[in-house]
Amino acid sequence: MRIVIAPDSFKGSIGAAAAAQALASGWLSARPGDQVRQLPLADGGEGTLEVLAAGSRAHRWHHAEVTGPAGGRVTSCWLELPAETHAVELARASGLPLLADPDPMRAQTTGTGELIGRALDAGASRILIALGGSASTDGGTGALGALGARFHDAAGRDLPPGGGALADLAHVDLSGLRPPPPAGVTCLTDVRAPLLGPTGAAAVFGPQKGADAALIKVLEAGLARLAGQLGGQPGAPGAGAAGGTAYGLAAAWGAEIAAGAAQLCRIAGLEQALAGADLIITGEGRFDATSTEGKVTGAVFAAADAAAVPAALVAGQIADDPPGSVWRCVALADLADLAGGAGGAAAAQREPARWLALAARALALDAQAV
Repeated sequence: MRIVIAPDSFKGSIGAAAAAQALASGWLSARPGDQVRQLPLADGGEGTLEVLAAGSRAHRWHHAEVTGPAGGRVTSCWLELPAETHAVELARASGLPLLADPDPMRAQTTGTGELIGRALDAGASRILIALGGSASTDGGTGALGALGARFHDAAGRDLPPGGGALADLAHVDLSGLRPPPPAGVTCLTDVRAPLLGPTGAAAVFGPQKGADAALIKVLEAGLARLAGQLGGQPGAPGAGAAGGTAYGLAAAWGAEIAAGAAQLCRIAGLEQALAGADLIITGEGRFDATSTEGKVTGAVFAAADAAAVPAALVAGQIADDPPGSVWRCVALADLADLAGGAGGAAAAQREPARWLALAARALALDAQAV
C-alpha cells in the first residue's frame, strides 16, 4: 500500500513533523513493506515555518532580535524560500507563549513588523505571514508602526503600543509606511473570524489573551476606531486573525488574507502526494466542529474526497464526529484509557509519539478493510 501521513501539530504536545514520524514508525511496524510518505502540514499557526522548510530543499533560516509582545527583546527568526519568498511566523515574535503573563491591553505586534522589515531588507519580493498564536489585539498597529506607519491621538501624540490604546485613536499617518514587496504579501490565517462583532477578534479571542468582558469592550471599541480610519474590509473572513493583524495588514498594506491550511496544503504538494495513494492519515490535538472550517484536517478530508482516497483521523481527543467519508478515527486519549492508564488525555500528552505510533499500528493492522 501507498500511505500519505499528513498531520497538523498536536498543540502543546508534539510538532507536525515529529507527529508524522511517529505515525509512520507505527504504521511500518505492522506493515514494513508499505510505501509511506510523510507530509507534515500547518494552517498558518505555530509550526508553519517548519512545514514550509520541510517542503523546500532550498531554504535558509535568518535570525534576529526583535521587540517581543511585552516590549522587551526576544530572539526570533524568519525563513527564506526560493523565488525570493520570505516567510514570517507571528508567534515567533509576538506570540502568547512569549509573555510571562497575558497582557491583553498592552501586548503588541511590533516584533512581527520588525521581522517583516528585515525580510524586506534581505531582498524579499514576496512575503508570507503566518498569523496564528498572537498575544495581542492591536489590529496589527504594532507591526505597521515598525514598518513606518504612525497612529495618533486627538492631540497628535503617538499612541502607546497595544490594543487598549486604540480607544484614543484619532488619526493614522501612512505616509512613512514602507511599500510592500513587488510580488505582494499573503497573510495565512487559521481562523475565519471578522474584525468586529460577537464573532470578531476581541470577542472570540480576547479571553484567550487574558481579557475579561470589560476589557473586551475597550478592545472592540479600539478596533472599531481603527477600522474607521483605515477602511478596507473589516468584515472579511479572517480579518480578525491575530487580534486583527490580518485586517491591519490588508487595509494599510494591501495584504491578501488567505486560509492558511489550503495554501499550505498546496505549497506542500498534497494534491500530488494523493495521486496513486491508497490511504491518507491526518491528525491534530483536538478534533471538533471547527476542524473542518479552515483547519488542516478539514483541508485534507476535502482533498482526499476529491482524489477518491480513503482518509483516517488520529487526534488527541475527538469531540465531534468526523465526516462520514472518513474510514477510521482514533483518539489517543481513548487509546491510553484502553491500555489501562489513568487520565487518558494527560497520558497521551505526556508521551505523544508513543501513542501516535500505537494508533498508526492499529490502523495498519486494520488496513485490509480499506
